[in-house]
Amino acid sequence: MHDFTPFTGLIGGLLIGLASTLMLWLNGRITGISHIAGHMTTSPAGDRLWRLMFVIGLLVGALLYFHLGGHPPVQRSGMPLSLLALSGLLVGFGTSLANGCTSGHGVCGLARLSPRSGVATLVFLVTGIISAVIFHGLLGL
Repeated sequence: MHDFTPFTGLIGGLLIGLASTLMLWLNGRITGISHIAGHMTTSPAGDRLWRLMFVIGLLVGALLYFHLGGHPPVQRSGMPLSLLALSGLLVGFGTSLANGCTSGHGVCGLARLSPRSGVATLVFLVTGIISAVIFHGLLGL
């Protein structure tokens, strides 16, 4: 495990928790990224600016991290574009079906002891494990 980075993982987790807590305390909203991004154009006009700023903040934060010495993600070679597109569609379908994503259910919902979020997070984890076994273990992708 040469990529194990407990310090940056701890800092990242603390920042996610702090941002989610502040969003709830100051704005009264759950930090579910799929809902925030997915409703940027369909929400009332007064709601659009903070959603846009939130998404821009996510992108700028990642760019700053990489610029200040972080390592950019490594692109996987040999992964078929069709499989990536299908994966993206399935993630979108899953977040719609679960009425939220891992950030909404896994971070905010579990912190609120929501049973629905507990089930959704369990399904996310089990599905991820099964997918990893199939694609990495059996298919070698």
